[in-house]
Amino acid sequence: MKLKKQFSLSQSIFKKEGRALIAIILCIVFAGCHRSSQSRNIFRYNEQSGIATLDPAFAKNQSIMWAIHQIYNTLVQTDDQLNIIPSLATSWEVSSDNLTFTFHLRTDVYFQDNDCFPDGKGRKMTAQDVVYSFLRIMDPATASSGAWIFNGRVDSLKPFIALNDSIFQLKLLRPFHPILGVVSMQYCSIVPHEAVEKYGKDFRRTPCGTGPFQYVAWEEGQALILKKNAHYFERDSTGIRLPYLNGIKISFLDNKATEFLEFQQKRLDFINDIDPSFKDEIITKNGDLRPQWKGRIVLMKHPYLTTEYLGILEDTSLPIVKNSPLKDVRIRQAINYGFDKRKMMKYLRNSIGTPAESGFIPSGFPSFDSSKVHGYNYNPSKALALLKEAGYPNGKGLGAIKLLTVPIYGDLASYIANELKQIGIIVNVEIIQKSLLLEQTAKSEALFFRASWIGDYPDAENFLSVFYGKNPAPPNYTRYNNPIFDRLYESALSETNDSVRYQLYQRADQLMIKDAPIVPLWYDMVIRLVQPSVKGFAPNSLNLLELRRVKLDD
Repeated sequence: MKLKKQFSLSQSIFKKEGRALIAIILCIVFAGCHRSSQSRNIFRYNEQSGIATLDPAFAKNQSIMWAIHQIYNTLVQTDDQLNIIPSLATSWEVSSDNLTFTFHLRTDVYFQDNDCFPDGKGRKMTAQDVVYSFLRIMDPATASSGAWIFNGRVDSLKPFIALNDSIFQLKLLRPFHPILGVVSMQYCSIVPHEAVEKYGKDFRRTPCGTGPFQYVAWEEGQALILKKNAHYFERDSTGIRLPYLNGIKISFLDNKATEFLEFQQKRLDFINDIDPSFKDEIITKNGDLRPQWKGRIVLMKHPYLTTEYLGILEDTSLPIVKNSPLKDVRIRQAINYGFDKRKMMKYLRNSIGTPAESGFIPSGFPSFDSSKVHGYNYNPSKALALLKEAGYPNGKGLGAIKLLTVPIYGDLASYIANELKQIGIIVNVEIIQKSLLLEQTAKSEALFFRASWIGDYPDAENFLSVFYGKNPAPPNYTRYNNPIFDRLYESALSETNDSVRYQLYQRADQLMIKDAPIVPLWYDMVIRLVQPSVKGFAPNSLNLLELRRVKLDD
């Protein structure tokens, strides 16, 4: 019996059989029942938050992006240094006016075998599939969470054109150099129209792409199983077809302690991030692996394109701002100087991340240069001087300031409040649910709030867009508006020379930091606990899960 018939099981059977069925599927697909867990060549990880969909049009968070990255490809991708390199496109050219991008596609790429195709055999991917996939993101009927990536950027009449089967063109409204980074996002994965049309709303759980792994089975709340795509187009330097793994099993344990126990018992190949409840057991305050774990665990760390910060609402037309001392830049700067970020990172974060003493652009970007963008370090004397200059000597008359945060960051907020209290700035920490905080920041109802920005694509423009005066909230939650910043930002959009563009980014970042609509806390870090048997598994600044070249030792 063909595998596709074996797995056309009803949802009711899935729910009754649960783990036993997943085990049976693993045995049938990978023929590994008689082999040890290390020799079956299946990479196993846990997704605590679950996976909401396998449709790239809704790849809005890490859990979805990780799975989609295994099943699909994009026109271009990023290397370990965040350079844009070929994927489905072998090369591309940009017109002299920087408005037209012409991509030359591979001619040896096939969609995975699927019932949506005649005889279940995957067909060749063409430029028309790229047009279809991109238009689908923009189609209001799709209601894609990624529609914003093209809105206001691509030509309003014919943004995407297939010149022939292997040449695709993208046309912009105005120059926007980061567009290459945009089309590397998982939103821009290439999908076949046949699968979307056949499965409709069920396309979310019956994916079909061109990627290194293909869908086998998914019991929500139990496991998602992918197997090697035997027809995948990429090969290694010796000509061996990728991927090396036979498959992937993703479990959905919702408890981090249980996840770590599974990892200890070698039933998971890696853990992403370390739960605060047991981080001290595993790593030192300096961020190193404790001696008892050496040889048993591999600790991987890498800069992550994420900046954690406190935001300060700046729109003085709003009563909440007009009547607040935070409208004074000197008070905002005093807060920046008034607490020790380095101590906070060491004792509350076990040195996971880098104290943000430069700008908003994090350290993982090529344009990051702390010698060019100077932020704030701990300087209580400077903070006190600024308070006095603003008319609040030692904080007298300032009044209490409310800081909104979410439960997971309550200890950090309390630390900051205690530090600022020493210089006379009274901060009352209010802990609310994440959904409410997002709602209040989007409506400009939060004056002082904790936030973070995770890079959507590998260009620092994405971080500076958070402060572009013409942008609404999101992403401009602080409602920062400085015409000089806006001009620098706009100039950078059309600049094709990397070094010149980086200088524009740095000047804009420095200007914003001086105006202090935010209090940068730290630049985050990818941290992974990995089994010693896993080889070729490297973290990256986008924290994508890259498994094409991973091997498991027996």
